[in-house]
Amino acid sequence: MPMYDPAHPGEILGEDILKELNITITAAAEKLGISRKTLSAIVNGHAPITAETAIKLEKVFGKPDAEHWLRMQMTYDLYHARQKMAA
Repeated sequence: MPMYDPAHPGEILGEDILKELNITITAAAEKLGISRKTLSAIVNGHAPITAETAIKLEKVFGKPDAEHWLRMQMTYDLYHARQKMAA
């Protein structure tokens, strides 16, 4: 069953991980070894979670694993590509 309008994985990262751990985007970006600008773009749904970023998220935060982050990104991308092609 296809998902309808799935959340961007950055939204999940912001709400379910950073907010729960009470960690700022700046502090998380430092831990991940990426720029604050890049992490902010991901959390705000303006940039995708790449394979490299997924691995870093797994190493720093543990769960979910890198594969899960990439599945969320793929689901999001596929949904929006289908919407664009249907239009």
